[in-house]
Amino acid sequence: MFTPKWKSDALQLAKSARKFVNYKRDLLKDNLIAEIESRRTDLLSAVKSGDKAKVIEASKMLNAACQNSLPYEKPLNWLEENVEVMFVAIVIALGLRAYCLQPFRIPTGSMQPTLNGIIGKPLPYAEWPSLPQRIVEKVLRGRSYVRVVNDEDRFLAVTPQGRVDIRDVQFMHFFSRSELHFTDAPPLRLPAPTNPCTQIGLAAAIQTASRNGGLLPKGTVICEGTVDSGDLVLVDKFSYHFRKPVRGEVFVFDTLGIRGIHERSGEQAAGSHYIKRLCGIPGDALQIQPPNLLIDGRIAKEPGIQRVIRGEGANAINPDGYELADPREAMGRAKPISQFLSRPDDVLALADEHARPGMREYAALGDNTGNSLDSRYWGPVKEFNLVGPALFSLWPITSGHWGFIR
Repeated sequence: MFTPKWKSDALQLAKSARKFVNYKRDLLKDNLIAEIESRRTDLLSAVKSGDKAKVIEASKMLNAACQNSLPYEKPLNWLEENVEVMFVAIVIALGLRAYCLQPFRIPTGSMQPTLNGIIGKPLPYAEWPSLPQRIVEKVLRGRSYVRVVNDEDRFLAVTPQGRVDIRDVQFMHFFSRSELHFTDAPPLRLPAPTNPCTQIGLAAAIQTASRNGGLLPKGTVICEGTVDSGDLVLVDKFSYHFRKPVRGEVFVFDTLGIRGIHERSGEQAAGSHYIKRLCGIPGDALQIQPPNLLIDGRIAKEPGIQRVIRGEGANAINPDGYELADPREAMGRAKPISQFLSRPDDVLALADEHARPGMREYAALGDNTGNSLDSRYWGPVKEFNLVGPALFSLWPITSGHWGFIR
């Protein structure tokens, strides 16, 4: 603390020069490195002699040697700077999405009332509000007003199972849409997945076509009404690396290798993600005796599960609590499809901690059990399928779900 400032500054400069050489050694020529080291030695000798004038002169020479050792680089202009900043921001965002937090759109109503899926409501075009009001509703509620009218005569395509060929697809890898296929025309892109479109006119349009031998006449209204966006949630992809999944939390998993999902959804299930409530962990034995969900013979006590069992308040959407799988769902198919919890005495036993890593099992049930394809139908979720707990509902902000997910 008693060293003169000129001497301490000189010593700091000598230290910085050594770091400069170490950091830039791959860019510096040997003769320039030798010159910097020589000037640094001169500075240290001047400091040791205690001659302030020599120290000042040696500092100038060392500074000049460092500054002139690398070629001058032209400063970035405003466009280059902004492109660089955007590139760095994109890389950071992709890193966060891959390893920490990933946005996920709720596609169906299987988690209502905890989380909203995409909901369609019929509304005649003549009753639509003004454009400014529609814009406000789009921003605050995620509500779109849609109208699709068939612009030419087309014949509906039919699958080998005898159903109208309509497929759920992903638009820009993020937005859920559907395509109605025809035998004599390209597919028609619809503004929402199949179920919401069915609610706002598609079902009636298909009935019209069936009465006309598959012909969908020109001028037929295919969709008309509102489509409310599903909740946009953030999924925590980090936590499960450091803690075990907890019974009762809402979680996201992929469908890879879950045979029952692929049997029911075909190619539409490939690579997709589902969101449900985690109702069973490794070693649990699940039963459903409506309205109760039993774990190892006892009624589950977790708050999220209890809300469904009681069917009170917003959960009155399921007044009967947990329901058994509907046996009719497996009927009328080309190949037999199994169900796991369709009778009160059925037990879904989950592979416990003795299973090899990745093969331990979990049970996933929707809060809207009357309208959810879940582990009751297609069985357990393997440990390797887990993505992470649903953390936060981001948007829409007026859905009543904004905030941390319970």
